[in-house]
Amino acid sequence: MRLPWSSLLLLSAGIFVAVTSEFLPIGLLPQLRDELGITEAQVGMLITVFAGTVVVATAPLTHLTRAVPRKRLLIVLLAIFAVANLVAALAPSYAVLVVARVIGGAAHGVFWAVVSPYAARLVPPERLASAVAIATSGATVATVAGVPLGTLLGSVVGWRASFAVIAGLVVVIAALIVAVLPPVEHRTHARDAVVGRPARDATLAPVLVLCTTVVLVTLGHATFYTYIAAWVIDVAGFEGSAVAGVLLLFGAAGAIGVAVAGVLGDRFPRALLPVLLVGVGLSVAGLAALAAHPFAVIVLIVLWSAFLGGVPVIFQARLLQTASPALLDIAAAWLTVAFNIGIGGGALLGGFVIGAWSLAALPLVTVALLLAAIGLVAVVGGLARPSRHQISTESAAS
Repeated sequence: MRLPWSSLLLLSAGIFVAVTSEFLPIGLLPQLRDELGITEAQVGMLITVFAGTVVVATAPLTHLTRAVPRKRLLIVLLAIFAVANLVAALAPSYAVLVVARVIGGAAHGVFWAVVSPYAARLVPPERLASAVAIATSGATVATVAGVPLGTLLGSVVGWRASFAVIAGLVVVIAALIVAVLPPVEHRTHARDAVVGRPARDATLAPVLVLCTTVVLVTLGHATFYTYIAAWVIDVAGFEGSAVAGVLLLFGAAGAIGVAVAGVLGDRFPRALLPVLLVGVGLSVAGLAALAAHPFAVIVLIVLWSAFLGGVPVIFQARLLQTASPALLDIAAAWLTVAFNIGIGGGALLGGFVIGAWSLAALPLVTVALLLAAIGLVAVVGGLARPSRHQISTESAAS
């Protein structure tokens, strides 16, 4: 079966604008800090607030919208997200900008929870990792192009223009989804029979193990990456004008990681994850040791991103392979929550580390958290063994 490229790319485009908006304050840190008269830690709080809203709102909102047709829900969520970015662009103060981040975070969490199951329902089980890689590749494209271009735009005409452009792109993508994306049936008798009783589901334990691993990995990554612009300037000694280029390289390398995971994820779903995590850990450890060497910094940042790029794809695929049809939608919400606990917690932890020690300590904290994640993966044997028949049942029901 040929992949439904137009549909998967539209889902990917939605992820692109969502992730670009989520992480845009990272690249705009100097502009936000100077114009609003706030600290670096307060800029980091914009990431924490966004992610914290995802953590608090995603599961209950996913439950409340469980009966809403998925296509209609995507369109409504994108409309809300457009409003959030427009409010951010027009925000007269830091407080209003925080409100905009709360609105955006609420829509973002449910959107992420819907996208991967939507992609899974468009393809047969043997194409699952490829479909998820395409649908979620928008996150990598956001890192490759969205955040760096938003950073560049912000440095030229101001940070407000970056959020305004995101709002416009969201409207365009929503219109294309109305015209192109086919609807899917997301409800099954099996799921409806156990809604509200996930504790009785046999796949609950492996799903929770997976989500715990996601928290550790994402917490470690976000602790460092949220403040990468400041680290590159103040620790590695690069000029401020080089930040957009460094972020562009980071994103481009991540795209390679996504492509590799899409190809190898279906073949080696258990072996690939620990290899990627070890690669990320070694790369970040190298940055801590070789920060004074510009060429080494560039190479290690590229390796960090290349190894990391495939990790979310493997996590998403493992969830879709592991969770039962009855648990799938709420499990996807939990996975989104796990990612954002890590993102928001990492931004908060990174700000604490900077205040208590220094920017130079960030990669060391990241390595420690990655070691904990690798240890968890090793102890449980690479997470739970996937149940292919569960996705086959889901696809047949859809």
